[in-house]
Amino acid sequence: MAYRDLRVTREGHALRIAIDRQHVLNALSPYTLAELASVLSAQATDDDVRAVLITGEGRGFSAGADLAETPVDGDIGAFLERGYHPVVRAIVDLEKPVVAGVNGVAAGAGLSLAVACDLRVASEAAVFALGFTGIGLVMDAGSSFHLPRLIGVGRTMDLALGNRRLAAEEARAIGLVERLLPADGFPEAVWDLVKGLAEGPTLSYALVKRQLQATLDNDLEAQLALEAGAQSRAASSRDAREGVTAFREKRPPRFEGV
Repeated sequence: MAYRDLRVTREGHALRIAIDRQHVLNALSPYTLAELASVLSAQATDDDVRAVLITGEGRGFSAGADLAETPVDGDIGAFLERGYHPVVRAIVDLEKPVVAGVNGVAAGAGLSLAVACDLRVASEAAVFALGFTGIGLVMDAGSSFHLPRLIGVGRTMDLALGNRRLAAEEARAIGLVERLLPADGFPEAVWDLVKGLAEGPTLSYALVKRQLQATLDNDLEAQLALEAGAQSRAASSRDAREGVTAFREKRPPRFEGV
């Protein structure tokens, strides 16, 4: 399927979704969001897709909302529900790893998109900023949910009120980014990383994703019960049987994703 604002490619079991509005640093228009929701709810859910990369073409991951096309008025809440929320929900609900490949600036709703993903792998040239209060707005697109869980409430408050820009190294130091890769060759390197994930035990990854989504809301007993149920499901999979067999035979496992 052809997209106007996205470049979508598939290699093996990995799916790459790249925002391609380079003239505005990949700012998100309503049309862009509709395309993202479409690919995340269709191609990305294919059982043969076992890991997803979301990134940007050119110099930016995403500079945030395209304010030339976004209604900044009393109806913006309804617009968020139509435009941004389906994208955030689709990322969170996918039963496979979703990696944000932050190749450049990630600001405003672009940062919200990155923190909704399961992992953030950034170029050493990447820059991060919230920016919402700088134009009299507030955090949206799930950033007020995901960001405190990554870096804590205090650091989130500092970024939200101060609107300062974070270089990649500071972003890693505070836990906003899990991995940094050299800027030179970043698109290929992050794609290789996601292709590697796509060859892993997909059910195991999906169950870990659900465990970690629940952990901050559960007490110990609820989390122990969740772990027991998830482990029983994982242990019944072909990938677990292959993993244990490969361990005993001292060879690399050959996972099928089931």
